[in-house]
Amino acid sequence: MLAFLAASIVAAGQTFTCTPTHVWDGDGPIWCAEGPHVRIAGIAAREMDGTCRTNQPCPDASAIEARDALVDLLGGPRGTISTGHVVVRGPRLTCRSEGSAGGNRTAAWCRLRNGADLSCSMIQTRTVLRWDRYWKGPACR
Repeated sequence: MLAFLAASIVAAGQTFTCTPTHVWDGDGPIWCAEGPHVRIAGIAAREMDGTCRTNQPCPDASAIEARDALVDLLGGPRGTISTGHVVVRGPRLTCRSEGSAGGNRTAAWCRLRNGADLSCSMIQTRTVLRWDRYWKGPACR
């Protein structure tokens, strides 16, 4: 558990591997076995209490719907821990850091094993919204 508390920020521009172990909500963080906590770049989801922050887009979908969509993309649920994080055992993601996302989170653009962009894949679930202020990603199909 201490490894999760000691997450490090990956420097902006660096590529890194993330093997997902836990998910909090629809835009992260995703806890990686390698150490980082990834905030998915360029998207916004509701907070777990159902609210939206005033400075970000507010999707219609609930926080639970968004979290569950992300969990499904990462291989499905394998249980929960006392903090409320959902345990996942998904395939490795290849990520490119945008630097700090506040706290101990790294903002990152990640690709799923099939090559699909994770931010675009989440937008396609209709549970999150593109956050234009931070969008530096690909054109989603």
